[in-house]
Amino acid sequence: MKCVIDFLVELSMNNNKEWFDSHKDQYIKALEHFTLFTDKLIAGIAYFDKDIVKLTVRDCTYRIYRDLRFSPDKTPYKTHMGAYICPGGKKSGYAGYYFHLEPQPKNTSSNHFMAAGLWHPSPDVLKSVRDDILFDAQPYLGSVRRAEGWIIDYDEALKRVPRGYSADSQNEDLFRLRNHLLARNMDDAYVYDKDLLKNVLSEFKKTHTFVALLNRSVTYALTPQN
Repeated sequence: MKCVIDFLVELSMNNNKEWFDSHKDQYIKALEHFTLFTDKLIAGIAYFDKDIVKLTVRDCTYRIYRDLRFSPDKTPYKTHMGAYICPGGKKSGYAGYYFHLEPQPKNTSSNHFMAAGLWHPSPDVLKSVRDDILFDAQPYLGSVRRAEGWIIDYDEALKRVPRGYSADSQNEDLFRLRNHLLARNMDDAYVYDKDLLKNVLSEFKKTHTFVALLNRSVTYALTPQN
């Protein structure tokens, strides 16, 4: 991953079109390396999650060019690379597995991480997940326990339990979630390890039950009810 990290570090310090255009070869090399890694990651996840067997790299990765239309930040390029591997591809609305590289050259630690689950689900999907937890939270809690080394991401959680769910419930913290994600940080040593792919696949496999459980809720929400 060194060529990917090196490019992202330089880009973060030179986030402008002139620099990017003059370093296009470096970008292409980094993109090719990340694309190859993602292709292997998809194939590896498909061994334990059959719902993603037909995905391509293009289904799971993102353009480096930022959408500047509604952003006060006018820097033109993203300074990270990520791949979201889920049934139907990144825009499907289904839960999946996300791998993210983002070096921080001005800090001592980088923002590399893995995540598994749902980020910014639609209101119908979020309600379906909450209703399943309300009916029986044990499968959800059990799938979290199986993902040893991962933690629930409480970023963006509501301050209060939403209407229709009890604030006195022992699972009120789950009802407040707006994203249903398990997260695991990766330091530079982890990313540079020669066994990165093997290690990432091993970690994602721990979260398969969690992802599959969420996707049952997603499927219910997206299926027209008679």
